Amino acid sequence: MGSDNRFEDKVAFITGAGAGFGRAFAEALAREGAAIVIADIDGDAGERAAKELEASGYRALAARCDVADEDQVQAAVDAGIAQFGGIDVLINNAGKHLMKYNQPFAQLGMDEVRVLFDVNVIGVVACTLACQPSMAERGGGSVLNISSIAGHMSATPYGVSKLAVKGLTIALARELSGSNIRVNAIAPGLMATENAVGELPDELFDQFINQNQLVHRRGEMRDIVNAMLYLCSEEASFITGETLSVSGGFPLQL
Repeated sequence: MGSDNRFEDKVAFITGAGAGFGRAFAEALAREGAAIVIADIDGDAGERAAKELEASGYRALAARCDVADEDQVQAAVDAGIAQFGGIDVLINNAGKHLMKYNQPFAQLGMDEVRVLFDVNVIGVVACTLACQPSMAERGGGSVLNISSIAGHMSATPYGVSKLAVKGLTIALARELSGSNIRVNAIAPGLMATENAVGELPDELFDQFINQNQLVHRRGEMRDIVNAMLYLCSEEASFITGETLSVSGGFPLQL
C-alpha cells in the first residue's frame, strides 16, 4: 500500500477500466486501499487488468459491461456488491472519444450519434443510478464523471456529449445529495494518451500547447489521476456538482 490509504475499506466501480485512464484510476485507487470492480465492454482486457492487480496483492474483480445496457450495468454492480459488500466510489470513465465523433452530426449519421450518446450520456445515468442504492446504504459515496474541455468549446457531437456530462454532474449532484453522495467531474484537456498521440501529429500537438495552454507541457496521465484521487476522497467532502478542468489553463472561463 502507498503511504496514503485514503480508500482503505472502500470499493470503487470503474467503467472502461481495462485500459487507458480507467486502468490508471484502478491502479491508483488500489494502491490507496480500495477494492476495484473493473467494468469494461472488453471482457478480456478487464480480466487481464484484474489479474494484474491481484498479482500485485490488490483486490479486484472484472465484470464485462456495456454501459449503454442497463441490464449489464446492473449485473456488474450486483457482482461487485456480492464480491466486496458494496460500492463507495463510481468513476464513469467509459466513453467514445475518437476523432470520428468530432465531425458534423450530418456526416456522423444518426446510428453513430445514438451510439455516442448511449455511451457518453445514458451510460453515466445508468451506472450512477445502479450504484446509488449501495452507496446510500453505506452512508454516502462519491461519483466522478469524465467530461472534456471539448464540452466547453466545441460544437461537434463529441463536444455536445461532454457538455451533457457537465450538466448531468450538476443534476445528479442535486438529486443524490439526500443520500450523501457527491457528484463531480473532470474535464481533461489535450492529454498525451496513446489515442491522442496516435491521432495528432507531433507538430500539431506542440502547436496547440504553445498557442493555447498557459502551462507549456503535455498533459500526462498523472495529472488526471491526481485530480481523481482528490475529488473521490474525503479531502473533497465539501465539493459537489463541480467540473474541474485539468487542462494547463485552456480554456479559461469566468
